[in-house]
Amino acid sequence: MIYYEDGELLIRNMEPRDAQIFTDEECAQGWHATVEKYERRLRDQEEGKCISLVAEYEGQQAGYVNVYPDSKWGAMGGQGYPEIVDFGVLEKFQRRGIGGKLMDVAEEVASEYADTVYLGVGLHKGYGPAQRMYVKRGYIPDGTGVWYGNEPGVAYEKDYRIDDDLALYLSKKLR
Repeated sequence: MIYYEDGELLIRNMEPRDAQIFTDEECAQGWHATVEKYERRLRDQEEGKCISLVAEYEGQQAGYVNVYPDSKWGAMGGQGYPEIVDFGVLEKFQRRGIGGKLMDVAEEVASEYADTVYLGVGLHKGYGPAQRMYVKRGYIPDGTGVWYGNEPGVAYEKDYRIDDDLALYLSKKLR
């Protein structure tokens, strides 16, 4: 399905061929990518659990994002709210408005299921641009503090690694 098209940018559902392309491109830029991540999103999409979106810029895969309409994970998991998961734009395509348009479409999809959407954002420097973008788009912390994996952090009782599993959940009213 095509969600957006303007002659330069196309946003569509993820297809099997995208998995290896994104894996190769992310590894080439030094990210820790595995094809299994994309294959899992494709399975979830096939099973109706998520909508996996891909942005093509001038015919090349440039970015992706996933919307889980009734997410079971994170701060608002199991409450009937959609979660935006695993958003990324390849470095060579950044600063062209691709990420913003992907988020526009993801929020539009999410708004079909609920009036609020949420997401988790990593806390290390690699997530800095995403953190700033989410705040500019109106996302606010949900008040549950940091999470590690699928569990809320416990103050003063446990040490946590600063890695991709350490996240802060943010939410946004869509309507």
